[in-house]
Amino acid sequence: MTLIQCSAVLFDMDGVLVDSTPAVARVWTSWAREHALVPDNVVRQAHGRPSLATIIELLPHGDHAAENREVERREIEDIADVVALPGALALLQTIPQHRWAVVTSATRALAEVRLRASGLPIPKHLVTASELLRGKPFPDPYLKGAEVLGMAPADCLVAEDAASGIRSGKAAGARVLGLRTTSTDEELLAAGADWIADDLSALSLELQIRTSALAFLLEEKK
Repeated sequence: MTLIQCSAVLFDMDGVLVDSTPAVARVWTSWAREHALVPDNVVRQAHGRPSLATIIELLPHGDHAAENREVERREIEDIADVVALPGALALLQTIPQHRWAVVTSATRALAEVRLRASGLPIPKHLVTASELLRGKPFPDPYLKGAEVLGMAPADCLVAEDAASGIRSGKAAGARVLGLRTTSTDEELLAAGADWIADDLSALSLELQIRTSALAFLLEEKK
């Protein structure tokens, strides 16, 4: 067991709190085929980043805004098998609301739809691609997450499943827990993860040791 002390937790959404992998794969696969692109490569490239960034890279001469709206529309409609990941709800219910935020590459509309579909609460603090000029892997998302909580990034624990998100958290100055929900250990470590666990069920809030600090026990499985 590993003891992790922090002032707040910044959660990525997809692959950390919510399992939307099948839906994401379906949407991006159909989009890739429409544009004569390789679906597996597109799905991999789109994971953990704002959709617009992926579209700009893959269709440099396309109508980026229109394509982005269409991808978002499809993702909002495709929620039949979107569910909460193990440990997510229990952990969110134990941390004081002012000590955690969701920091996602999804738009606000999509984030709220997926959180509701999975049965998770809409957080008091939600940072989405809708509010940022630069998304992951830039540090901006997690800098904003720490800011809205009134915390220093170095005092925050980031929970991430994607290399781009881990790099964003580390660039912001936070410590990062990498989850194996969608990435390999090698990918998580190469991106800079400080710890690795299967999912959020490995993380439990043991006590609030001071008004300014939380203490978690992490069960790391090799």
